[in-house]
Amino acid sequence: MFVFISLWAKTTQGEEATMKKAVMIIAQNQFKEEELFQPKQILEDAGIEVQVASVTLDLARGVENRTFQPQIMVKDINVNDFDAIIFVGGAGAIQYWNDPVAHKIARDAYSGNKVVAAICVAPVILAKAGILKDKRATVWSSDSGQLLVAGAKYSGANVEKDGKIITAAGPFAAREFGEELVKAILY
Repeated sequence: MFVFISLWAKTTQGEEATMKKAVMIIAQNQFKEEELFQPKQILEDAGIEVQVASVTLDLARGVENRTFQPQIMVKDINVNDFDAIIFVGGAGAIQYWNDPVAHKIARDAYSGNKVVAAICVAPVILAKAGILKDKRATVWSSDSGQLLVAGAKYSGANVEKDGKIITAAGPFAAREFGEELVKAILY
């Protein structure tokens, strides 16, 4: 049985608003392919428009040598244009751990009541941005100390949701992460 879900929101004047949108932020080098491609496909299958951002518009290269062409630069992200901000993991995501632009994006999205999500080592970005304090969160297990130092309640779960913050522990959780993102963005 096929169920149609309308993704068009009505404004207060009864006019149709735009579709839901998400931006996935990847490292220029060494992003984790499953953590980009699986959730991205799940979001798009649900009718959510997805853009991918990185520090340049040059072809980005993943851990397994797959490539992706970013459509937007991280510095040009306007949080108000998106319903969700998603940081993708992989060894390269460490480039955003101490990045003030990435931290500002995370904080602005959080304070704007947007979905803020990260997978693998990327939840450390959220921790260092200061938005995981007293929040349940998970991360690649070797980086759990980074969350604890920032005041997060590390759970060790594959996927953890606390309010509009969603974190996942790694590529093995990519599908569940994508499904949780869809629920948080659409419902």
